[in-house]
Amino acid sequence: MSFAMAEQVVSEVTEQAAQAVEKAAESSTRLRLDLGGNLLDALLGYLVVFIGLGLLMAVVIIVGKIMVAKMKKPASAPVETKAPVEAAAPKKNLPAAPGTAGEVKIYDTDPRDAAMIMAIVADKLQKPLNELRFVSIKEVK
Repeated sequence: MSFAMAEQVVSEVTEQAAQAVEKAAESSTRLRLDLGGNLLDALLGYLVVFIGLGLLMAVVIIVGKIMVAKMKKPASAPVETKAPVEAAAPKKNLPAAPGTAGEVKIYDTDPRDAAMIMAIVADKLQKPLNELRFVSIKEVK
């Protein structure tokens, strides 16, 4: 190989290397731009997720308030408990029967439910019902 030919090969290789360096510089600039775009995409994705979660939370709160309002409506209706309780309770001018624990005042509760509650309490305490004294039973709302 002659010296001129070697110079030509070296110059071609040098040009190819310079072109490769230029392409690498362009790709690194493009990479930086892509990195910025990727960060923007990630930020927008997080933003969409948090907005979606906020909307979901708002819907759950609104539906919960609607359900609570619906539950309060029927409970505010007066329950007729006087007739069965008066029939079952002893009259005031007569003395209480032996073994009776006195009268029970029932507020906003069905007499059947009140009797069931008293029976359950007596069963759990393993005591006869006539040894327990119930003053009042009220439904907690």
